[in-house]
Amino acid sequence: MEPALPSSPLLGIDDYRYPGGWAASSHPAERAFACSRALEEGRILIFAAVPFELPADDRAFLISQRQTESRFHKNISYRPRQDVMRGTSSESREDTERLHGILRRYSAEVTRFLEDFLRPYAGKLALDFASFRPLEEAGRDLPLHKRNDLLHVDAFPTRPTRGARILRVFTNIHPQAPRVWRCAEPFHHLAPRLAIQAGLRRFAARGAAPWRPLARNARAVARAVGIPAPDRSAYDEFMLRFHDWLKENSAFQEGAPREPVEFPPGATWLVYTDGVPHAALSGQYALEQTYIVPREALVWPQVAPISVLEELAGCEMGR
Repeated sequence: MEPALPSSPLLGIDDYRYPGGWAASSHPAERAFACSRALEEGRILIFAAVPFELPADDRAFLISQRQTESRFHKNISYRPRQDVMRGTSSESREDTERLHGILRRYSAEVTRFLEDFLRPYAGKLALDFASFRPLEEAGRDLPLHKRNDLLHVDAFPTRPTRGARILRVFTNIHPQAPRVWRCAEPFHHLAPRLAIQAGLRRFAARGAAPWRPLARNARAVARAVGIPAPDRSAYDEFMLRFHDWLKENSAFQEGAPREPVEFPPGATWLVYTDGVPHAALSGQYALEQTYIVPREALVWPQVAPISVLEELAGCEMGR
């Protein structure tokens, strides 16, 4: 029997609905603060129905593309700030434009919803990528570090956050099947036991090294001439390592307390994926929007991964 978490990480939300927002009896400001804190502490907030506009015709179009062997053959990303879509090679210009419009509307609707639902974050969310995920997660043949079915926390190789948090909104648009995850205990419980083993002190020392500003300047020059050189802090470098280390660690994968979590058809859920170790076991047809939440916007910054790591390391890691 797998070791289980003390309780499910899921927290159902039933007093916020579309349209209309918070129920009048819910004390919207207090509920928004409580939901923001629950997220930051490692809960997954779930809505049984989509809490924003997502037309049935759009969902049907997305599903039909895969069923008719469209060349929308992998995860499709959308960059809202540039209004650019990547990851499709469809020969149909009409289909491509329709998909682009759906992702544009999804991104805008989720953002409108979050600005009201999580009011402490209003005006402070940095809009990141959105995606459509048409592939079935179960049975995907991927290299170890890219496997989604192994417990991990998220970190972006090309988009360092420097300690800001990664908030993601998912919607399961499959008409029949749930999306199934496995979740472990949150980062602020996990890191005190495992971060030192994963090399935290080495990354912290590297971040405090006197040559660090020179390295940052060199990366800035490289970017100025078009050479990709992400400006990663010691925090970003450790989180990338921790992502891989957790996947490589068979003792953790087999022995860590975990809980299976199902997201039914039509459900939408919010989660800080840098703070909730998760694995995608099965599921097909999902939409997703990512936000970067700065430290100063958090209502409970003590449990943010960077705060936990800096306390363990005894130094700043976001520089």
